[in-house]
Amino acid sequence: MTIDPNPLSLRALEPADGPAAVEVINAAAAWYAEFLPPEEVEEPEMTVASWSEEARRMTWYGAFSDDQLLGVMGLEYAGDAALFRHAYVLPAFQRQGVAAALHAHIEPQVAGVAKLIVGTYAANYQARGALEKGGYRLSPDSEAVLRRYYEIPEDRLRSSVTYEKDLE
Repeated sequence: MTIDPNPLSLRALEPADGPAAVEVINAAAAWYAEFLPPEEVEEPEMTVASWSEEARRMTWYGAFSDDQLLGVMGLEYAGDAALFRHAYVLPAFQRQGVAAALHAHIEPQVAGVAKLIVGTYAANYQARGALEKGGYRLSPDSEAVLRRYYEIPEDRLRSSVTYEKDLE
């Protein structure tokens, strides 16, 4: 199914959007099984309770077509940086501009920090390609960036990289 990203409705998510957001996240995270060792694949990737817990630290955004949630992304401030977190798009709508539309919607709202940081799995070539296309550059020391700005398990830290974009 192909969509035109122009009619997407983009907005901050509300607590009532949690179940739909978790469905998007878990459907999209199934892709991880293609490149992560089985012991690192979490099923489900996220629960409604963990989504709500994350919402205490960040603002969730969603991309809708009609009333269907197609993609989600979180924005979290961490010291001198803003972090794009948990970017997921339903598999049927990937590579159609949904994530790019979310980035374009959220990025201008970021204020008071010098840079944006995005973490992803090193083996996630789809996300890495999209980030590079969007003007992000690979961090010189991803491990140091992850340790400074993120609270993630060691196995995920070891298999992840970060990308940055200066806002100045």
